[in-house]
Amino acid sequence: MKDDLLASLFWRFAAISLVSVGGATAVLPEVHRQLVEETGWLSARRFADLFALAQTAPGPNVIAFSLFGWELAGLAGLAVVTVAALAPAGLLAFAVSRALGRAAQSVWIARLKAALTPLAIGLMLASGFLLTQAAGRNLPALIVTVAAAALVIFTRANPLIAIAGGAGAFVAAARLGLA
Repeated sequence: MKDDLLASLFWRFAAISLVSVGGATAVLPEVHRQLVEETGWLSARRFADLFALAQTAPGPNVIAFSLFGWELAGLAGLAVVTVAALAPAGLLAFAVSRALGRAAQSVWIARLKAALTPLAIGLMLASGFLLTQAAGRNLPALIVTVAAAALVIFTRANPLIAIAGGAGAFVAAARLGLA
């Protein structure tokens, strides 16, 4: 059974890695669709919690995928998902960069690069919306979500302030019986 799960995780994340224009955050809706909606391996809340945990850790966003693997299949799941999420995309990026180096002056390459920026941003916005729905379980969660977004969007404040403030708000809400 575990071998079937590991194989399924490998193929799912290998396929996702090949379309991860904009990075791990951009394909989060697809990961959510597969792990929460299609297979039911994770609840929406657990998915959001693991993603949030990964975002508070230093390092690349793809660490969230490794945490999903750990949650579903332990150390073997972490290893399988990490390799599946990194190897195909890494090999494709290497091959494409070599080809682009030879065709750097092509008008089609310039158009492709121009199209990828708004595409990646749109995918990241979709990820934010999906995570907001999963995290907004109650009024304190919704307030912290909106406040953190506003802080980052409208100020030059370090995002660590949002993390510390959100943690403090949830501790206070829990003590008051609100969360």
